[in-house]
Amino acid sequence: MIKVLLLDDEGLVRNGIRLILQAGGTAEVVAEDTNGANVVELVEKYRPDVVLTDIQMPQVNGIEVTRRVTALPDPPPVVVLTTFDLDEYVYEALQAGATGFLLKDIAPRALVEAVEQAVRGDSMLSPRITKRLISSYTAHPGPAQVGEDPLKDLTPREREVAIEVAEGLSNAEIAAKLVLSESTVKVHITHIMAKLGLSNRTKLALLVHDLGLA
Repeated sequence: MIKVLLLDDEGLVRNGIRLILQAGGTAEVVAEDTNGANVVELVEKYRPDVVLTDIQMPQVNGIEVTRRVTALPDPPPVVVLTTFDLDEYVYEALQAGATGFLLKDIAPRALVEAVEQAVRGDSMLSPRITKRLISSYTAHPGPAQVGEDPLKDLTPREREVAIEVAEGLSNAEIAAKLVLSESTVKVHITHIMAKLGLSNRTKLALLVHDLGLA
C-alpha cells in the first residue's frame, strides 16, 4: 500500500482525497496537516511514499513544502494538487523539485494513477497545464540550441517516444499510437530521461519543442 502524506488547509478537501485514495485500493493517507510547517517532522516520522500538497496554505505553502522535502536525504516525490493553475505557481513548483502539478478538478481515478506514477518515478502534469507551459515557452523561446543534436544518443524509437511526450500524450496514448505496450513506453521514457539527464516530462517536452521536432 502506498503511504501518502496529505497537506491541505481545507478539511473537506482532505476528506475527499482520503476517500478517493482509499477507494482506489492502492494508496492510503497515513498522516495529514493543514499546512507545511511540520512537513519535515511528518516525513521523518511516517516515511510516506508520496507527499501530496496544496499550494496556498497558512504559514508554509506548497512551494516551500516542496523545497523542504526535496532537500531531505532520499526524499519522497512531491505532487502539488491545487485549484490554482497560475503559471508562476507551476514554474515555482517544478523549480522547487515537484514531481507533478495537478488541478483539483482531476478525475478520482486519475488522482490515484498520479500517486502511483509518482511512486514509480514518473512525472505528471495536468494536460491543461502542460499545454499552457509549452504554449508559453514556444511563444517566448529561450536561446536556440547550437552544436550537437541533444537527442543524438537516442534510438529512433526513443526519439519517436520523446516527440509524442512533447505532444502531451500520456503513456497509454503513446503506446496505442506507436503500437507498443505501456510498459515498453515506460522503459523508453526512463532511458530517454537518463540519457538526456532530465528529471521530468515537462523538461523533455520543452527540449523537443526547442529543437522544432513537435
